[in-house]
Amino acid sequence: MLDITKTGNYIQTLRKRAGLTQEELGERLGVTPQSVSNWERGESLPDTATLPELALILETSVDELLGGGSCSWIYRRRITVERMREAIICVKKFRELLGEDHFMYRTMRDALDKQMNSSVEESFSNDIAFDAYICEAIIECVKQGDYIDLTDIKKNIKAEKPKEYTLKILAEMGLK
Repeated sequence: MLDITKTGNYIQTLRKRAGLTQEELGERLGVTPQSVSNWERGESLPDTATLPELALILETSVDELLGGGSCSWIYRRRITVERMREAIICVKKFRELLGEDHFMYRTMRDALDKQMNSSVEESFSNDIAFDAYICEAIIECVKQGDYIDLTDIKKNIKAEKPKEYTLKILAEMGLK
């Protein structure tokens, strides 16, 4: 059962952890500071259209928000499209800094290629290939127990085919 006081306390805890004031959070969400205050006091809940963005800002999931910090699924960590993008860019940077023949780059590349069953180097060739690789990486991470908010994928993956395929696979895996 939904406990709005617990949800409000959790929103307040995460907002403070993120270093945001009620005014700053409200500004980012397009709501008044009074609305944020009402949520935190358990007097009301965020609008359903606001929940995905609120979860993204507070680095949690909608399930965790509504559960007041607990949800029925246990995940290792929460990942985002942007963090995955940055991680893959770091692999590319490794290649640029050390060279394709450096053992550290080769080790990372070979391990990724084996786990992902595709080529990380091919992902560097164009934006669609890069988005497709990010999507494949997200699916593998979820298989390993990570969580990603599907709204994040919808908003931040531009290549339509990889995005739709990923959303379909993740829905089949039980993510909502």
